[in-house]
Amino acid sequence: MFQNPSAEEIRTLLATVKTIAVLGLSDNPARPSYRVAEAMQGFGYRVVPVRPVQGEVLGEKAFACLADLPAVPDLVDVFRAPEHVPGIVDECIARGVKRLWLQEGVVNEAAAEKARAAGMTVVMDRCIFKEYVALMK
Repeated sequence: MFQNPSAEEIRTLLATVKTIAVLGLSDNPARPSYRVAEAMQGFGYRVVPVRPVQGEVLGEKAFACLADLPAVPDLVDVFRAPEHVPGIVDECIARGVKRLWLQEGVVNEAAAEKARAAGMTVVMDRCIFKEYVALMK
């Protein structure tokens, strides 16, 4: 059964990461993905939007998929439905991503285990904003 990293491991992850690729980042300020990404920007992270048909979100150029990113992000944060996670994990493995964060409600244990087996640190069913506020303030 999948188990998230400890609070100390998550704290270390958040202290290490500089660039967060946010899959499913909406340009609608009412959407959770926008609010969380905006807050993470406010905490000093660079947020890279990954969402087809978006040109720019939060002042950053948007990309259609992980393969289009000019560099490997420090962390991939996922605001997509659980059934999309296996494909996202495959993309992360192909790009050499080392850290994967699945937001609250995004649960796919098999895909999370596959990511872990490929050497990724995986946090699942947690809000990165809430964890930051709880552990870093």
